[in-house]
Amino acid sequence: MELSASLQKLGAYVPRKNDKSQELVNQGDFLLKSYLAQGDDGWDSIIKLVLAALDQGDVELADKCLQLISDKFQTSPRVDVLTGIRMEYSETLETALAYYNDLLETDSSNAAIWRRKASVLRRMGKIDQAITELSSMLDTFYTEVEGWLELADMYTSCHQYTYALQSLSHALLLAPQNPFHFLQFAEAAYLASDLPLSLKMFLQVVDMTDDDDEDVPPSDTIPTGITLRAWFGVKLCTYKLLTEPKLVHSSASQTPPPSTSTISALDELTTERLRTAYLNTTRESPPTADNAFINAMAQIIQ
Repeated sequence: MELSASLQKLGAYVPRKNDKSQELVNQGDFLLKSYLAQGDDGWDSIIKLVLAALDQGDVELADKCLQLISDKFQTSPRVDVLTGIRMEYSETLETALAYYNDLLETDSSNAAIWRRKASVLRRMGKIDQAITELSSMLDTFYTEVEGWLELADMYTSCHQYTYALQSLSHALLLAPQNPFHFLQFAEAAYLASDLPLSLKMFLQVVDMTDDDDEDVPPSDTIPTGITLRAWFGVKLCTYKLLTEPKLVHSSASQTPPPSTSTISALDELTTERLRTAYLNTTRESPPTADNAFINAMAQIIQ
């Protein structure tokens, strides 16, 4: 794994007790021997095993792997980050924060350490400091897409949706091919009550992800995953725009709104797409009333 990409992943690490990490831990000693036999090609896998072990609370396996990595790469920035993550698991957050501060005083060029520091501050409830820290990091390391996404999430948690949209706009510029970033932008715009902008971006996600197989009529496809979530977003927007017409011309971004007839047509199309998904998922007919239908779809998407 290329160093900068590896550091980005470590900086963005969040514990997840999923089946994949459990499977890795279950085969821990066997996999460790296998990875060591691979020579230089096996070290990135050992790093993943450290994180999987911490995910599952297997401190003994994590420490065994971390010791091997530390012995092999004594001055590696990845070792510094892994040591900090291990410290976050077993020490107080204040101790981990002090560790990251010491590293940054010595060398401020490790963006992953900055990310970990911001993460610790957030977990300590110091959200303003976390935002300041992450913003400072991004001033220096502008291309850290995951950093912009995390900053947007922090702003969203504080209901500062305008700042969240500004952060997400940087992610869109850096990775314009990723529909998940457009989806996050659309959802943030919806929370900011900029429905014309939100509708535009949800439709962009649909355009990027919907099945375009020419052999299958669009009416016969069943939206799933991110496409389903985007169609649901379109429905939320069209429903609000039709029931609260004043929102049509309430766009902080000054996004031109569609005509009423276009909104109505989109609402009909979206309802049909979502009804198809609901029927396929539940094997039951969806509610006919818009409010009930939206609530029922929300349960499926969650």
